[in-house]
Amino acid sequence: MIRPGPRNLITDLDGLLVGNAEDHGIRTGTTVVLPDAPAVMAVDVRGGGPGTRDTEALAPDTLVEKFHAVVLSGGSVFGLAAADGVTGWLSARGVGLPLGPRPVPVVPAAILFDLANGGDKGWGEANPYPALGRAACEAASRDFQLGNVGAGLGAKAGALKGGLGSASVFTDDGLQVGALVGANPFGEVVIPGTSAFWCWPLEMAGELGGRGAPGMTPDPLPSGFPDYRPALANTTIAVVATNLALTPSQAKRVAMMAQDGIARAVRPAHTPFDGDTVFALSTGALQRTVDPLLLAQVGALAADCLARAIARAVYEARTLGDKPGYRDAAAS
Repeated sequence: MIRPGPRNLITDLDGLLVGNAEDHGIRTGTTVVLPDAPAVMAVDVRGGGPGTRDTEALAPDTLVEKFHAVVLSGGSVFGLAAADGVTGWLSARGVGLPLGPRPVPVVPAAILFDLANGGDKGWGEANPYPALGRAACEAASRDFQLGNVGAGLGAKAGALKGGLGSASVFTDDGLQVGALVGANPFGEVVIPGTSAFWCWPLEMAGELGGRGAPGMTPDPLPSGFPDYRPALANTTIAVVATNLALTPSQAKRVAMMAQDGIARAVRPAHTPFDGDTVFALSTGALQRTVDPLLLAQVGALAADCLARAIARAVYEARTLGDKPGYRDAAAS
């Protein structure tokens, strides 16, 4: 039997904290995942317009075996600097590789595009994202809000307001899986012409309002698809995590399988306009022999958990600027 964790957040997994920081004037924010101890990580990049940092270091054949944090941020290329703030914050606290006079944290990051959401982007040369990265670290907790927070503050999701989402799932034999996402896709998360989410069959414990099936045959393309203007970019960036001890190669497979969660929640997914990136993280708390069948189970749970997290991001988001929140749109 599977069930959500007590918070239905990625932090239901022991050993993980999440911090968020926002600048409401800019309409942007940053989210950081902080493991209690260095963690095995991997990544899968599937969108056509990714923005990432240190993802090459996550390849199973590279030198670094464990990592110290992962950052999701708004701000497009400017948002990659949020990882500068996180690495400085960690190093000052003794976290990182012992390579010299001070520890060197390794902090992969991915960004989404929120530069066209109407916020004040006139910060000149004083990039605000390192400070947001530090503030997110200071705010790290097991409890955090969803929707218009962190990396999801300035996000959009097709015709609706996007946001930050999370979900978790536990099994009776002790396996734990969680997902965290900055949902900013080009495609739609809600089936056009309905109030139902594309991933409505995956809902657990009424987390999406219990609206159920759409009751109609949907069009898989978002409204206005032929009129899309490429200058307005998108991207869904996510972290999936498990307590199961994985090797880097096994974590890579989980990241690859988890990308299917985006396709279950968003249509179309992995477009040329998106930079869809999924990190997979293993805390290693559950020591068990990982045969191919168990690895497939973890990947399947991660994909469904990520789909739920994306839908929760939109469900919890509130109207901002010209992008209506899901509940406002459903009520109209």
